[in-house]
Amino acid sequence: MDCARPPAPVTALLRLCLHALLGGLLALAAVRAVGDGAPRAGAVVALAVLMAVVYAVGVALRPVRPRTPAAALWLGALGVVWLALLVVSSDALWTAFPLYFLLLHLLALRWALPAVLGTAGAAIASFVLHGQQVTPGAFIGPLLGAAVAVATVLGYDALYRESERRRELIDELVATRAELAEAERTAGTLAERERLAREIHDTLAQGLSSIQLLLRAAERALPAGDPARAHVEQARRAAQDNLAEARRFVKALTPPDLEHGSLAGALERLCAGAPGPAVQFGVSGTPVELPTPYEVALLRVAQSALANTVQHAAAGRAEITLSFMDTSVALDVVDDGRGFDPAARRPKEPGGFGLPAMRSRALSLGGTLSVESAPGQGTAVAITLPLPVAGAR
Repeated sequence: MDCARPPAPVTALLRLCLHALLGGLLALAAVRAVGDGAPRAGAVVALAVLMAVVYAVGVALRPVRPRTPAAALWLGALGVVWLALLVVSSDALWTAFPLYFLLLHLLALRWALPAVLGTAGAAIASFVLHGQQVTPGAFIGPLLGAAVAVATVLGYDALYRESERRRELIDELVATRAELAEAERTAGTLAERERLAREIHDTLAQGLSSIQLLLRAAERALPAGDPARAHVEQARRAAQDNLAEARRFVKALTPPDLEHGSLAGALERLCAGAPGPAVQFGVSGTPVELPTPYEVALLRVAQSALANTVQHAAAGRAEITLSFMDTSVALDVVDDGRGFDPAARRPKEPGGFGLPAMRSRALSLGGTLSVESAPGQGTAVAITLPLPVAGAR
């Protein structure tokens, strides 16, 4: 009897005990037949050996596995030899007890129970056939043994299924912990990239842009023939080149969602891949090129707001709208979920990204974040950022 998974130590020990029990009972029947000088002693020994051989062959064959036709055929052959042994030896009825466990292990329960009952009936009939004194124990013994075997096997199966469920749960927990750790590392890397991009844009790039503007003004103020004008122009060009390099650094630190397309494309992909409610995306106004920090802030706010919608709102649909206006750009995330009281609590995503993080992003770029919601009336999150002047981009 082969199993796909190597048997546990307890299971292997139980199998060895079953093998030993059946072999011992067959040996007992043969020895007693020879020792008592029974007229059919030769037949008893021959059938006991034959049953032991049939049993050993079934144990060794790989196709003999639980709930398979090969197992049913093997049990049938074993049963025929056992019935023949019952006819010539009254001691063979005790081998019914290991047969109970074999039947319950290899057959489906709907077939195993009738087979066990039939085996118990054959054992009782053998007792009567050999002219033994009929007592209540002759009937109760095989039936009680069958009941004990059924209860033992069913209890073991229940414990085994529970053990398997716990093992699968542990495997899932281990896999989830590994995924969570990887997600945290990725989130930390992305957060650091965003921080560096924001710092470069807000300090180095803005400072170089201001220096460039001041040098341009100084260059215009100097007379055409003044030697200092050439130095000012050279300094302005150096500032311009360094500003371009700083912007390349910022671009290189752009989140992966923005690397291969526009903000609108990233938002559209976000809506298409969102689990749970159907999410629509729309753009209003005339799109303009936005600085990388603006795109990052709008994308992250959309991701955070949509994550809150999926996890907490139980919404049927949601909508994300990117609006370009004359002096500002706005992003609205609206859902028809259960809503909440913004003054009472602030829903957060795993990792701490919630309304405070969204509001911080908006304030860092001179914008505002507003949340409108009420229990049972859905939620609307809106971030508005002032468009920077052309020279500050």
